[in-house]
Amino acid sequence: MPDTPTILYCRCAYAQVVPSGVKNEVLQKLCDSSMSFETVSDLCEMAAHRDPRLQAIAACGKLRIAACYPRAVKGLFQQAGSPLSEDVEVLNMRTQTADEIAAALISPSDSSPQP
Repeated sequence: MPDTPTILYCRCAYAQVVPSGVKNEVLQKLCDSSMSFETVSDLCEMAAHRDPRLQAIAACGKLRIAACYPRAVKGLFQQAGSPLSEDVEVLNMRTQTADEIAAALISPSDSSPQP
């Protein structure tokens, strides 16, 4: 489906700043859904190493990211030379509940026209 967003889930494995319960519950809800998603160990580490996968991720047309503060996530991609487009949705696992994040990640694309 061309209107299906790409979902990126960050485990935030190294900084340990995202509550484990939220991370695990979001991941479980994604696994239980029928949505396809990509998971990465740590976006901060990827940006620090200028991982080429960030460029591929940034090139996705519709993108939803479950990670940390939106400004920080966008800054990481910018730092790695792969800025995100303005319409990327970043969900903050540090401040939002797992239910809020999962609902936003799994919901249909907002931009698809309704029949």
